[in-house]
Amino acid sequence: MSVFTAVTEDDLARWLGDYAVGRLVSFEGIAAGVQNSNFFVTTTLGRYVLTLFETVARADLPYYLHLTAHLAHHGLPVPAPVADRNNEYLGTLSGRPAALVRRLSGRWLTDPTPAHCTRVGAMLAGLHLAGQSYGRRQPHPRGAQWRAEVAERVLPHVGAEDAELLRTELAWQAQQDFDALPQGVIHADLFRDNVLWDGELIGGVIDFYFAGTDTLLFDLAVTVNDWCTMADGSLDAARSAALLEAYGDERAYTEHERRLWPAALRAAALRFWLSRIEDLHLPRSGEMVQVKDPNEYRRILVARIDGEARLPDRP
Repeated sequence: MSVFTAVTEDDLARWLGDYAVGRLVSFEGIAAGVQNSNFFVTTTLGRYVLTLFETVARADLPYYLHLTAHLAHHGLPVPAPVADRNNEYLGTLSGRPAALVRRLSGRWLTDPTPAHCTRVGAMLAGLHLAGQSYGRRQPHPRGAQWRAEVAERVLPHVGAEDAELLRTELAWQAQQDFDALPQGVIHADLFRDNVLWDGELIGGVIDFYFAGTDTLLFDLAVTVNDWCTMADGSLDAARSAALLEAYGDERAYTEHERRLWPAALRAAALRFWLSRIEDLHLPRSGEMVQVKDPNEYRRILVARIDGEARLPDRP
């Protein structure tokens, strides 16, 4: 959620005139994340988040906006989009596709406990179940094909050891039968900074702009890799068990998911190692851009290759 495209106060005030949200009071850029331009917006009637989409094709954006509207309708704490006076979610501001969503309460945390992980696991299962009735389909934009393409782009920019690890891991993952696993809507980026906490409750789940149809287990692996990983890249047993048991209580694991859980963890680690390498070596210019350390996810990938992980032994 960096700022790549500037917005002036006058332009924003005029743009908000098409919404029933009152008059602009203040706004500020959000200096976190790496994909879109985001701003906190306060008006005389409420608090919102404005997103200017930098890389997603305009034709793809209704999928994300209607998805969050669908999930909000099912009771999930997601940023419901605000429609303009023509009942449209998507507009144009500063030459970019733009959307306004309600700002959710709470703050993200850096040191989750097993109790936090329990709530996250249950919430993710609820999201996956609610997503089964979402009528629109769109491929996950950071799926296996993207991983292969980005690997080719970044290989000239990494050392020989990293290049060998990338090639070996891509070849190994290509042999895994992920297509036979349960599929559906996935968030695909459920990191700690995309979950807001209002006390001990989840106040909001944000940033759905990597969402799409893919393997549910991959989404779970993305979540576990962030919420349950220690500094050396290994999994914290207590947090991992709490999250996986809570998820399994809501959506039972299949036997094929049990077999491919270690592979899903590796695929999820590779996805974020690749994106961070790309952000570091092939960045886009922006006013406020946060580039995250690729080595964090390299450590996680190596730990998942070397380690043994299992889903909970329950139906």
